[in-house]
Amino acid sequence: MNLKLIQNKTKMTNNDKVPELTNREFEDFTKKGLVFIDFFAEWCMPCLLAHKFNIISIPNIILFKDGKKVEQIIGVMPLEELEKILKSYALL
Repeated sequence: MNLKLIQNKTKMTNNDKVPELTNREFEDFTKKGLVFIDFFAEWCMPCLLAHKFNIISIPNIILFKDGKKVEQIIGVMPLEELEKILKSYALL
C-alpha cells in the first residue's frame, strides 16, 4: 500500500512524518491516491486523553481506582452489566 505524504513541509505536527494541512492544501493532498487523515486538535482535551490512553474506538470507558487504571470497557454494554462492574470495584 502506498500512502501519500508531503515531504519537506515547514509546518508539521509533533511527528515529522505527518504533515499538518491548511484548508487549501487539503484538497490537493486528497485529490489522488489513498490518503489517511487524522483529524486532531492539540487543544482538544478529549482528543489528548484519547491519545494518552490509546483509545481508538468509542464508546470506551476507563475506570480508575486510587489513581490506577483497573478496568477498560470498549463497546456498548447493558446498563446492568456496567453497574455490576462498578459495584465490584466499590466493594474493594
